[in-house]
Amino acid sequence: MALTGIQIFKLLPKSNCGKCGVPTCLAFAMNLAAGKAELTACPTVSEEAKAMLAEASAPPIRPVTIGTGEKAFKVGGETVLFRHEKRFENPTGIAILVSDDMTEAEVDSRVAKFNLYTYERVGLKLRANAIAIKKMGGDIAKFTALVNKVAAATDGALILMASQPEALAAALKGIAARKPLLYAATKANAEAVAALAKEFNCPVAVKGASLEEVAELTALLEKAGVKDMVIDSGARTVKQLLADQVHIRASALVKKFRPLGYPTITLPCEMTSNPMKEALIASMLVSKYAGIIVLSDIQGEVLFPLLVERMNIFTDPQRPLATTPGIYEINNPNENSPILITTNFSLTYFIVSGEIEGSKVPSYLLIMDTEGLSVMTAWAAGKFVADLMAQFVKKSAIEGKVKHRKLIIPGYSASESGGLEEDLSGWEILVGPREASHLPAYLKSWKA
Repeated sequence: MALTGIQIFKLLPKSNCGKCGVPTCLAFAMNLAAGKAELTACPTVSEEAKAMLAEASAPPIRPVTIGTGEKAFKVGGETVLFRHEKRFENPTGIAILVSDDMTEAEVDSRVAKFNLYTYERVGLKLRANAIAIKKMGGDIAKFTALVNKVAAATDGALILMASQPEALAAALKGIAARKPLLYAATKANAEAVAALAKEFNCPVAVKGASLEEVAELTALLEKAGVKDMVIDSGARTVKQLLADQVHIRASALVKKFRPLGYPTITLPCEMTSNPMKEALIASMLVSKYAGIIVLSDIQGEVLFPLLVERMNIFTDPQRPLATTPGIYEINNPNENSPILITTNFSLTYFIVSGEIEGSKVPSYLLIMDTEGLSVMTAWAAGKFVADLMAQFVKKSAIEGKVKHRKLIIPGYSASESGGLEEDLSGWEILVGPREASHLPAYLKSWKA
């Protein structure tokens, strides 16, 4: 049972050193009890206290890792109902479905798309996480062959979907080291699947006909020694699935109900045959509150928006996405190309760089570190002002790339132009447009 803040406080060193980020051990204990802090933040807590506080410091929703190596992904570990309260911890895993009743060409096509569809945005690689392999017929050998084929064709995480424990056991023999998710332990096979999960040290999905049945099953598996679980409430209508996702999250976080304190797996692929409707359901589940989403197929026009939505929702709201500072060369610039400067707020970078790229004008874009703030916000905070811009330009080594000494600053920072000319001796400061959409026309009139 979870400890109260006072009970936790009694086990802390009571030094009030502040190294955990709050001024007193009592405040830290209260945060720990509320799931708003982690025990690792305290550098002086004893090993004995760590063992006693393990349950209190654990996230209300258990973190579960699917797969191994670089392509492994973690779900769960959540501590809040709403993103603005703190942040969401582990992004929703997105999986694509293949089954043993598909043609070899269809399987190859889906696996190829899974491997191919990778997008880069704000310096991050965005892609789907797993391939779910489903047994449809009664041939265990056919299912096992498909599992081995997919495992050999990709290093992504794997989800094995079969109701027969013997089918899961056969498929695991060749790929157990990949730590696939076993789907699913049900009322009919829970003991056998639990034994497999323990033997091969794999996470397991628990599926029930209702949340009550799911809670009974997770309690049964935990008693059997299985810790890493994800849960499927069994809902296959949008209304019920949404209600279940919210109920599961609230039960774990607010009610501290441990049998539902696990991430979820959802299957829009079983809810509709319409790809667009499936995408809409998946979009809803990214925000409310799926741990894993299994899609019937992935198309670029569906996957990319889901990945961007996921990235935005799982970004820490207190730490804006930032682009790496430096010199960005767009459209193969040369020694006579214009130089523009802006902040490292990712949205600003993508909008500005996109407009420059669309203009077809070879240009240098200087991205200055403003701690991820936009132009106006950074200027108001004193992080995008003349003296700091001048220091950045001098250190950037841009002078060695061009013959001219002209710098284009954003229109919203026009008031810094005079000071910048003083700090950058020999440079001419040009005030660009306020809106990035006006950059193409502005750049086409550029003369070195």
